[in-house]
Amino acid sequence: MSSAKQSSMQQTGALRQKPLMNMRQILLMNIGFFGIQYSFGMQQTAINPVYEFLGADPADLPILNLAGPITGLLIQPLIGALSDRTWSPRWGRRKPFFLIGAIGCALCLFLFPFVTAVWMAVMLLWLLDASNNTAMEPYRAFIADKLPPSQLGKGFLAQAFFTGLGITLANISLFVFQQFIQGATEAGIPYWVVGSFMVGAVCSIATVLVSVLTTPEIPPSKEELAALRAKKGGLVPAVKEIAEAIRVMPRRLRKLAVVYLFQWYGMVCYWQFVALSVAKSVFPDNLQGKEDAVAWTGLVNGWYNIITFSVAFALVAFARRRGAKMVHCVCLLLAAAGLVIFPFIDNKFLIFLPIIGLGIAWASIMGVPYIMAVRMIPSNRYGVYMGIINMMIVVPMMIQSVTFGWIYEHLLGANPNNAIVSAGVLLGLAAVTMLWIKEPPIIDDVDDVTHVPASAH
Repeated sequence: MSSAKQSSMQQTGALRQKPLMNMRQILLMNIGFFGIQYSFGMQQTAINPVYEFLGADPADLPILNLAGPITGLLIQPLIGALSDRTWSPRWGRRKPFFLIGAIGCALCLFLFPFVTAVWMAVMLLWLLDASNNTAMEPYRAFIADKLPPSQLGKGFLAQAFFTGLGITLANISLFVFQQFIQGATEAGIPYWVVGSFMVGAVCSIATVLVSVLTTPEIPPSKEELAALRAKKGGLVPAVKEIAEAIRVMPRRLRKLAVVYLFQWYGMVCYWQFVALSVAKSVFPDNLQGKEDAVAWTGLVNGWYNIITFSVAFALVAFARRRGAKMVHCVCLLLAAAGLVIFPFIDNKFLIFLPIIGLGIAWASIMGVPYIMAVRMIPSNRYGVYMGIINMMIVVPMMIQSVTFGWIYEHLLGANPNNAIVSAGVLLGLAAVTMLWIKEPPIIDDVDDVTHVPASAH
């Protein structure tokens, strides 16, 4: 390597030499995302029906789900800033945070089906979402820390693969357990729902432990360690760092926030109202019909997540050839078309067809924008900016939580089918807005020249 290139690397600090990893190592590194996303799958499909089993009004579902956006807004950027400032020779930088989060997820999932009132479910949802956010944010930064530029696409789309797999099994478990488990708790929560939560509790902690035990973190250089120790620790400096990072945030990242406004508002509308939409379009209007709709929605959501993990790695190649921007735009348009059609199908088997588009889009949502984002931000601030990107996700969720209840009752006629159509329109707007962003150039991959063999890692 030329002395000029070495000097450039030292000055920027952005082109850090990292060993290439083989596919087995990348999958082991990301397998903890499976458990985290199993937990998220239970939130998507089972939490809102639990609210209904406990007697909640469907119009209150958005406000009852306010825990997710608020905990994400507060916790993820703080965890990101704190993990940027952390290094332990024994525990590493990111791993302590997603291990603590996984333990919290496991405990909350274990306790959730034993709630007896809506307020208890709301409290546990707050704790569950706080734990999910504590685990998820450092995992994004972990990928950016470990992988050289040439492998970032594989890393983030491996997370999309495990996202699809985790949510798929969470949703399918609801359907399978309903076939074999009878009865309900005193509060009216079916035991087959309880069984799915128990499986999630085990998966959350077990898979994260696999990642923690098999994947060492890259230790900081002497210069990086000195810079870490020079930074003041604690909450106040972390908050100041978040504010400063937002102030100097790259323009392209600000444009991505507009895409996320439409994208995540629409996704939350889908998750909150899909079970009600399936019940209205496909099943009889009675208690048994409602239970059958919840189980069938588990299959529908499981199916779109099967699509997600099936196409995740194919999107790596498409993003490399066509550009991440265009891939994400097309994927969002496929989801939009499918959701607009979805509520008008009254055959429970045919509704699996339009939801394919959402599965493709979900793979892209969980991976492709991050391929672009890491080209926009400095490598020594991955943690704080991954937290800020999550703020771009949760702010639309907060807006949805406080606005969509009124929209649902007064503009959409309290019709869940109209809510799903609205979700499709919003994803279409996200696709159009994506065209506004100029895709950043690919970072030079110095690791191809100076890499350490993966077997030596």
